[in-house]
Amino acid sequence: MKLDNLDRQIIQATQTGFPLNSKPYHVIAEQLNVTPQEIMLRFQRMLEMGIIRRIGAIPNHYKLGFTANGMSVWNVSDEVVDEYGKKIGELPFVSHCYRRPRHLPIWHFNLFAMVHGKTRKEVEEKIEQIALLLGENDLDHQILYSTKILKKTGLRLID
Repeated sequence: MKLDNLDRQIIQATQTGFPLNSKPYHVIAEQLNVTPQEIMLRFQRMLEMGIIRRIGAIPNHYKLGFTANGMSVWNVSDEVVDEYGKKIGELPFVSHCYRRPRHLPIWHFNLFAMVHGKTRKEVEEKIEQIALLLGENDLDHQILYSTKILKKTGLRLID
């Protein structure tokens, strides 16, 4: 699918983030002189076509006071990794959880879950909750703590 001029304008208007407003689609629509419904329809079409994967908030955890962020990596049997990945992803302290391929013999972890906390002790306590949830399915795990903030960006147009 090709993007038309309005699609490009919508992406350009939102590529640095949505307006911080209770009705962001209305703000974008006003800027582009179209209806909010047209903006929502265009986003839905771009989602369905795979042009964009999702629309969501990207919080700055550091500004929110969560400075001890740890990516927990888990070695979970391939037979149950999807089942437990869903359960872990639903935990309130996990911002994202996903499966990745192993790279044996160097890297045997196949499940990743980002855990946020204000202290390392808090993160470790939360990761212990994940270990308890996994039980005998926790074949091994580690915590990889964040050392810097990476620039987070969404879809960008390159002309």
